[in-house]
Amino acid sequence: MGDDRHEKIQQRAYEIWEREGGGDPEQHWHQAAAEIDREAALPLTAGDALPETSEIASSDVLAVEALAMRTGISGDEAQELIDRLGHDRAAVEQAARNLTGKRRS
Repeated sequence: MGDDRHEKIQQRAYEIWEREGGGDPEQHWHQAAAEIDREAALPLTAGDALPETSEIASSDVLAVEALAMRTGISGDEAQELIDRLGHDRAAVEQAARNLTGKRRS
C-alpha cells in the first residue's frame, strides 16, 4: 500500500507541476499528498463517477476536483467557474470563496 500511495503522490505532484508550469516541487508534493489522502478517505458514490462525455480533459478534471476540495464548493460549481472565468487561478479562487461566503451568511 505504501508504494502505491507513493506512486500516486508522485504522479499527482508531477501533474500539478505541469499544470502550474513549474514551481516548488516540495509544495507540489505536499499538495498531492493531501489530495490523495483526502480522496482515499472519501466514500465512493454514484455522484463521484466521471461524466460520460469527453468534454473535459483529464487535466481539467484535476483542476475542478482540486478547486472543489480547496474551497468547499461542488464539482459542478467548480466546473462552471472554470468554464466562465477560464484558467485565471486568482479570479476562479476568489469567485469560489465568494460562493462559500454567501452560503455562510
